[in-house]
Amino acid sequence: MTFNTFLRHLREGCRNVFRNGWMSVASITSIIVSLFILGVFVLLVLNVNAIADKADSQVQIRAFLNVTVDQKLRESLQKEIASMPEVSRISFISKAQGLEDFRKSMGDEGKDILEGFSKDNNPIPDTIMVEVIEPTTVPFVAKKIEALNTTHTEQPIFKVKYGKGTIETLFKVTRTVRNVGFIFVAGLALMSMFLISNTIRVTILARRKEIGIMKLVGATNNFIRWPFFVEGTLIGLIGSLITIGILFVGYDQLISAVSSDLALQVSLIPLKQIWLQIGGILFVLGVLIGMWGTTLSIRKFLKV
Repeated sequence: MTFNTFLRHLREGCRNVFRNGWMSVASITSIIVSLFILGVFVLLVLNVNAIADKADSQVQIRAFLNVTVDQKLRESLQKEIASMPEVSRISFISKAQGLEDFRKSMGDEGKDILEGFSKDNNPIPDTIMVEVIEPTTVPFVAKKIEALNTTHTEQPIFKVKYGKGTIETLFKVTRTVRNVGFIFVAGLALMSMFLISNTIRVTILARRKEIGIMKLVGATNNFIRWPFFVEGTLIGLIGSLITIGILFVGYDQLISAVSSDLALQVSLIPLKQIWLQIGGILFVLGVLIGMWGTTLSIRKFLKV
């Protein structure tokens, strides 16, 4: 194909978008509606996954030490726990700090309850806080920490807590949410592709006589196909860009509304973190659907 021929196809494709009027509007509207619904659910799934990841990452293991544990043994335990390959970070909370944190968490109502406790009769044990690299390994790491009692005659660990039962349920729920979200978005994407391609097919069907006449006067398949190909690509491009604009403006307004409402304890993913990812997906999907729908639809009529 020569450059002049390519320019001719490009001009014809652009003219056809405007020449077909309401048919082009119908195709673009179909793309906007389908991609908008898809984009909304992609944003929803991303935010749900982010909330699930945050919940998973906040899971910690608390290893409560016996009162007989001295500093040397405690430091030895910390080194052993920190050396576990599943552990990302550990921190030590002394009895005094634990009591102070407990007072703060109780607020004004707890002042009277904790008034009689001091350094000498502090009921809070020394605690080693453990964070893991992969949240799902929490139960396994907790058992490894408990097993350290068997390597020390003093049995320094009084109890290990990580929310047994609740944590397993949390992991199961978050895993289900991710899987269902992925399946739903994938299904919606396929449905959008077929809906949009069928709309473009109806547009080309209305011009089947034009295609037949061009075939009768000797036009080659490529000569007929390229203007339609350019037209479908432009329709997909226009539809995807409009969708991205509407979606991003709406999402930005939603972030502002949520962040200004102090009663909501939910934070959405900032637009600047996902605009390229979401915009790229919708842009590429819109263009590909336009090209794909046109290619499948025109192939039938080229057999005339």
